[in-house]
Amino acid sequence: MRFGAFVTPNHRPDDDPTLALERDLQLVEHLEALGYAEAWFGEHHGSGWQYIASPETFIAAASQRTTRIHLGTGVAGLPFHHPIMLADRIVMLDHLSKGRVILGTGPGGPQIDAPMMGLDPDCLKLRHEEALEAIVALLTTNEPIDRETDWFKIQQGRLQLRPYQDQPIEVVVSSLASATGPTLAAQFGLGMLSLGLLANGGAERINKVWEISQEKAVEFGTTVNRSRWRLAGPRMHLAATDAEARRDVEFGLHQFISFMHATGARHVSPEDDLETSINKLNESGAVIIGTPDRARAYLKELQGAVGEIGCYLIPTQDWANREASRKSFELFARFVAPHGSRQTASLVRATNEFTKVVSAKPGPAVQAQSGGKVKVDEVATG
Repeated sequence: MRFGAFVTPNHRPDDDPTLALERDLQLVEHLEALGYAEAWFGEHHGSGWQYIASPETFIAAASQRTTRIHLGTGVAGLPFHHPIMLADRIVMLDHLSKGRVILGTGPGGPQIDAPMMGLDPDCLKLRHEEALEAIVALLTTNEPIDRETDWFKIQQGRLQLRPYQDQPIEVVVSSLASATGPTLAAQFGLGMLSLGLLANGGAERINKVWEISQEKAVEFGTTVNRSRWRLAGPRMHLAATDAEARRDVEFGLHQFISFMHATGARHVSPEDDLETSINKLNESGAVIIGTPDRARAYLKELQGAVGEIGCYLIPTQDWANREASRKSFELFARFVAPHGSRQTASLVRATNEFTKVVSAKPGPAVQAQSGGKVKVDEVATG
């Protein structure tokens, strides 16, 4: 399993937005140094908390500060963009990032974003499908294409600049709880990004999404691959001890709970004290606040329930201050991500074998003081 971050972002409205965006860029550099494989950036236009309005612009900046980590739109709302314009920008990013861009797609935000643009939320899924088909065609063929819908028209359209990568730019479809996302992923043979499926029976819903994509792939004569399946997991803050993690999130958790409650989350309340809030959030399965052991146990349970996932994404938030938030990602990279890997398994096996051999032999070297010097009578080697 690969690991990455899902930078929605979630920043407090009373924070300086310029500084917050700079912290996001610095976080991407930090993630790359820690070995994370991917970072994804949202597109939002009206919530106040999530104010990366153009993930492509953010990726352009992040691509100049990094060299290895892959950068994805998480996700680009296709109904808000003409397919040629978005495809052109993604190809440009493919060159600027030297082949590290991923195009994550979705229908866009129905609560605020679509109404502000005069769009009926009921049209978003169809427009996503129409734009997706056109974008895939533009990215994968050199021949001009013609498309006409009730909201865009393409006449002999082609991309003047071809992608940097020899293989096609990876395109990923977002998936919530309906069959739309997995059906589109199967129809076009694309990757899939599962969102919002973890709490309250989430594993069952995730499995259902994957089953739908497999069934539809058979119908369309395409293939879906678990290595191209991403899952944005619970929001998470880790520290060396549970007590420290709980102290860390005093910084900003209450403000976020107020925002969640105002937008319909009823498993938390801004009236609760900090300890009660953390307990409720941990019990809900939508949040992990604690030690790496808690995160490791969750991932083990998740893999047992749903099987292989290509990349697990950790959503970012401003619950803790900058230093504690960066430390949380470091702890995950050190003590959660490598758990069970062939490298750590080899080291654990070697340690166990060494301990077994040494414990079976006589005690350590016997040292005696003689004339102010140490005399070694026996040297034990493992």
